[in-house]
Amino acid sequence: MTRQEYNKAVDQFSDNLYRFILKNMRDVEKSKDIVQDTFLKLWDKHEDVSFDKVKSYMFSTGYRTMIDLIRRDKKQSRFEEADQDKLTTSEQYSDLQKVLHEAIEQLPEDQKAVILLRDYEGYNYDEISEITGLSASQVKVYIYRARKFLQKYIGSIEVLI
Repeated sequence: MTRQEYNKAVDQFSDNLYRFILKNMRDVEKSKDIVQDTFLKLWDKHEDVSFDKVKSYMFSTGYRTMIDLIRRDKKQSRFEEADQDKLTTSEQYSDLQKVLHEAIEQLPEDQKAVILLRDYEGYNYDEISEITGLSASQVKVYIYRARKFLQKYIGSIEVLI
């Protein structure tokens, strides 16, 4: 990849990458750092990465950097071991977006990442598989589990409105 192609890739995909990382991290400074690290890693490998694969490379690298940071910052807990009472809500809200963001924050990191890539960013299963390093079937399972959890967490839409 040439310098011009690198600059074009940064211009084209930096906003999407930042938005994806920010939705997962909920920390502006850490998200900026992860995106910057991703660009540095891309530049280090710019001779090995073709322009056709740069989007996938950037999202894969950003995702892995984010996961490394999350694992470093906190010990991951397993969804099955979580207190179910803390994962559900019975309060009535009129702000569906707020409830949805609260529900997404309750998801395990892998499920959160794949659901955001699929439903917020619009990637297909194969692209998510390539970005996360998970198999396509595992991506489907995580998306299914995340959606079932969100459905249970949010409950009936009539309660929210």
